[in-house]
Amino acid sequence: MSQQDILLETGTNELEIIEFFIHEKKGDSQETHYFGVNVAKVLEVVEAPEGLTGSEAAAHPSFLGTIPLRDLILPVVDLSVWLKVDRAQDVNEPIIVTEFNGVITGFLVSGVTQIHRVNWSEVEPPSKYFSSMDTNCITGTVKINERFVLMLDLEQVLADLDESGSTQANLSDVVSDERYRALIADDSTSVRELLRTNFTNANFEVDLAGDGAEAWRKLQDVKTKAQEEGKRPLDYYDVVVSDVEMPQMDGYTLTRRIKEDPVLKELPVTLFSSLISKSVLHKGKAVMADAQVTKPEFNGLTERVIELVKSWER
Repeated sequence: MSQQDILLETGTNELEIIEFFIHEKKGDSQETHYFGVNVAKVLEVVEAPEGLTGSEAAAHPSFLGTIPLRDLILPVVDLSVWLKVDRAQDVNEPIIVTEFNGVITGFLVSGVTQIHRVNWSEVEPPSKYFSSMDTNCITGTVKINERFVLMLDLEQVLADLDESGSTQANLSDVVSDERYRALIADDSTSVRELLRTNFTNANFEVDLAGDGAEAWRKLQDVKTKAQEEGKRPLDYYDVVVSDVEMPQMDGYTLTRRIKEDPVLKELPVTLFSSLISKSVLHKGKAVMADAQVTKPEFNGLTERVIELVKSWER
């Protein structure tokens, strides 16, 4: 299975998720937990080699070392250890091989069920219980076949395993010589706060939204206000910055709606996501995004947005 085999029309608010599970030991029985991740992040699923175990010398107990995969040396993470689940080990367990933010990683799980096509409107934001977890790893829940599947934030997993302290490098020192206003949509609390800090320090007035649907409601309010006051949307926001993967409404759909709206279309839109790479730039172009930035280029985001706003015709 390859992400190239999954064809979705951009901007329809749909996604494909690969559903997998982890068996947790519960005394003499076991309980099965179901999870999902966007297929766009999955390269393939391979069988784990025998004898794959962690090491006391590992930087984190969930790190199982590396295995050869054709021309790659694949680092493997035991997802159950990171989730603090006592996995009931079995034979022929799969490794889900992912690629995002330019990094290829394998995640060991108990099994994989199948791929489901769902609409982002079916993905509910995590409950207060999940969003308050120490790992903050659940980005949403979706009901499939009468069971709830938890959408995992694998980026958060890798960020927690990163011993390099690279988060500090995400703080930008770019400052605009003019005061701008940005509407920023991202479903991750930690990313939203980092974006707020960066853009505020860059001389922006920042308005935050937790997903595309909330951002769209804010834009509808601006559209109504502008029409009532005889103004333009650019009198309220200079730019919209949006993540791609979000419950309720994704960034592609939000961008398409903005650009198809006869009033809101004058707003410049920047998409910012770990899913953005050279191979998928056409998706952002299809919905008429004005700029696309991948999350490894976090330091350059504010600078790119400032350049876009300065060059925008008003």
